[in-house]
Amino acid sequence: MEGTKIKVLPRKKARIEIIPLIDVIFFLLATFVLFTLSLNRIGSLPVDLPVAAPPDPTRPPPTDTVTIQVSGEGAIFWNRELIDFDEVASRIAYYKTQTEDPRILIAGDEKARFGPTVLILDEVRKAGITKFSVETRTRPTGK
Repeated sequence: MEGTKIKVLPRKKARIEIIPLIDVIFFLLATFVLFTLSLNRIGSLPVDLPVAAPPDPTRPPPTDTVTIQVSGEGAIFWNRELIDFDEVASRIAYYKTQTEDPRILIAGDEKARFGPTVLILDEVRKAGITKFSVETRTRPTGK
C-alpha cells in the first residue's frame, strides 16, 4: 500500500496592514484636535492674587516678635526661656496688651510633635493675634 501524501501548504507571512493603522492615527488626531478646541469654552473664575510689595528699606525690621518653640519632649520655650504649657495663654495675653503690633513665630525642633504645636497655635488664635507664622525649618531645642 502506498502511503498517502499530505500536501503541506506554505505558511503565509504576517504583514502589518498600514491602512487600518492610518485610520486609527487620524481618529486619535481628530479626537485631540476637537478636545483642545473645546478647552476654550471651559468657564473659569477670575481670581485677584495678592501682590507682594518689597520691604521698606528705611523701616527697621520688627524686633518685638516672640518665638514660641515646642520640643520633642513637649517642653515649651518662650524666647528661649523654658515655660509650662499653663503659662502660654497668660503670656500671650500679656504680650498682646503690651505690644502695639503683636507678632508670634511658632517653631519646633526636629522631634516636635504636631499636637502640642497646634495647641499653641490655638492659644495664639484665641488671643486674637492675627500676625503669626509657623516656621518650616527645624532648629535645635531652645534656640
